[in-house]
Amino acid sequence: MTPRRSTDHNWGPRLQLFLADGKADQALAVSELLGVRLPATFRGYPTVFATSGVQAQPHGHWVEVAALRGWLQRVLGFDPAGPVELLDWLSVPTQALAEVTGGAVFHDGLRTADGDKRALTAVRSTLSWYPHDIWLYVLACQWQRIAREEAFPARAAEAGDDLGSAVIAARLARDLMRLVLLMQRHYPPYSKWLGSAVARTPAARELLPPLTEGVAARNWPDRQRGLSAAYEAAARLHNALSITAPLDPAVRPAYYNRPYEVPGAGRFARALRDQVADERVRALPLTGAVDQFIDSTDAAGSQSVLRAAVAAAIEPA
Repeated sequence: MTPRRSTDHNWGPRLQLFLADGKADQALAVSELLGVRLPATFRGYPTVFATSGVQAQPHGHWVEVAALRGWLQRVLGFDPAGPVELLDWLSVPTQALAEVTGGAVFHDGLRTADGDKRALTAVRSTLSWYPHDIWLYVLACQWQRIAREEAFPARAAEAGDDLGSAVIAARLARDLMRLVLLMQRHYPPYSKWLGSAVARTPAARELLPPLTEGVAARNWPDRQRGLSAAYEAAARLHNALSITAPLDPAVRPAYYNRPYEVPGAGRFARALRDQVADERVRALPLTGAVDQFIDSTDAAGSQSVLRAAVAAAIEPA
C-alpha cells in the first residue's frame, strides 16, 4: 500500500465510541462536543472533513458515536449478546465479521447485562470464529463452488474462448483465496483487500506463486499449470487441518472422459459435510454463508436482504 495513495483524500484518525444502551439518546450531544473539542490535527492529519461526498459524522469528524447494541444490530442484523443462531452466522458477510472482530480496542468500559464481562470484548470473543460444525459446512460450500466450475476454464479454452477461460480461471482463483483464508480461520475481507489478506498468511508461500501464474497466463496450458498447482496446495492445507480423513491432493487427470485437470473439489465438500455432527447443519443445501452465493456490494449492505436470502435458502419451504 502506498502511503501517498492512501492519504490522498479524507485521511485522518477514525474512532468508534460506544455508549451504554440506555444512553443512546446522548450520542448526538457527544458528537457535537467532539466537534468542538477535538484538536484541528492529530499527528499531522486533520480531524475534521467536509461532509459532502464522504461518510463523516454530522460535524465533519470521523468519530462514530453510538450505543453498542444498536451499532452491532445495524452491522450484523442481530444482537450478539443473546444466543447466536444458525441464520445469524450464515447471513453476515465475512467482511462484516472481520470488521467487528478486528482492529484495536483502546478501552472497554461497558459491561454485559450480568456485569460479569466487558461487553465489547465478550461480543468479539463470541464472533471470533464460526462454531466448528458451521465452519465445516462453510468450507464444504466453498469447495462446492469450485466443483461447479473447475472444468470450465479448460472447456472454454478448448472451444476457442480464451478470454472466457481466463475469466472463469480468475473466478476460481478468488474462490481458492477465500477457501484458504477460511481454512486458516480468517474471515475473508472485502475484495479490494483479498490478496493482501492471503499474502499475510502462512499459506501464501505455496499458494500465491502458482495462483498468480494461473491468473496472469496468456494461454491455456500455462493457466492450467498454475491452477493445478494452486489446487494441490489448497488440498495439502486441507489435509494438514486433520478435519477429515486425508484426501489425495493431486489433481484428477480427467474430468469424466475429457482431458481436463481438475481437483475433484466435490470430494472435499462431501468429506467435510460427513464430519458435521449437527444434523440440522448437515441437512442444509450446499449454498453456504450469504457471501458464498450473493455477490453484490449493494446487497451486502442490506441486512434485511441478506437475512431473507439465507432464510429462503436454508429453511424448509
